[in-house]
Amino acid sequence: MSGHSKWATIKHAKGAADAKRGQVFTKLIKEISIAARMGGGNADGNPRLRTAILKARGANMPRDNIERAIKKGTGELEGVNYEELVYEAYAPGGVAIFIEVLTDNKNRAAADIRNILTRAGGQLATSGSVSRLFKRQGVITLDGEKYTEDAVLEAALEGGAEDVSLSEGIIEVTSAPEDFEAVINALNAKNFETTSAEISMVADVEVSLDNDGTAKALRLIDKLEENDDVQNVYSNINIPEGFETE
Repeated sequence: MSGHSKWATIKHAKGAADAKRGQVFTKLIKEISIAARMGGGNADGNPRLRTAILKARGANMPRDNIERAIKKGTGELEGVNYEELVYEAYAPGGVAIFIEVLTDNKNRAAADIRNILTRAGGQLATSGSVSRLFKRQGVITLDGEKYTEDAVLEAALEGGAEDVSLSEGIIEVTSAPEDFEAVINALNAKNFETTSAEISMVADVEVSLDNDGTAKALRLIDKLEENDDVQNVYSNINIPEGFETE
């Protein structure tokens, strides 16, 4: 393993918090809508929409919310037109950050991201300097207290998964992007309930900092994720054993 399971655990713990569930759903609705707008509302012929729907189901989004988001994207319901943007940055300590944005106002989004970075001691990076440190990979998580690693492993491998690991009560399944859909379908066929499911940017090489440096980097990532225009934030930070967020 590359060590990114701890990153997924932190991300899961944050995303599953009830206080943030509404914000998570809002981001998922935006992704579904733009996928439907770009490739049509039929998931069978729109791979990006299929992936967005799988991610929404992984977060237990109600079917009605998904259907409304699709209709907003296709124009059947009134919606907002979003632009996709990518920002590459560094947090204090040299942690690489890859930021995906969906916004209806790119000037506002750019100003907000620069402000968040500046206040937290981060900075924008040149295009390509951060993205080259990551690769796209399917990441699916399940409750390690509800299921055994061996049971998940058997089903996941049938679907073409690359690896299955257990860390801090979270079972993480990884796959190549092209196998992501087959893996989650294999898990669903065995009645496994996923906690999250997405195609993520996973770091090839991670950066380790002391507790203080880790806390500073995570605070910056938190601030970015709290911004309404920010869709996803990926980093190459390695969370130290025993580290606890405030």
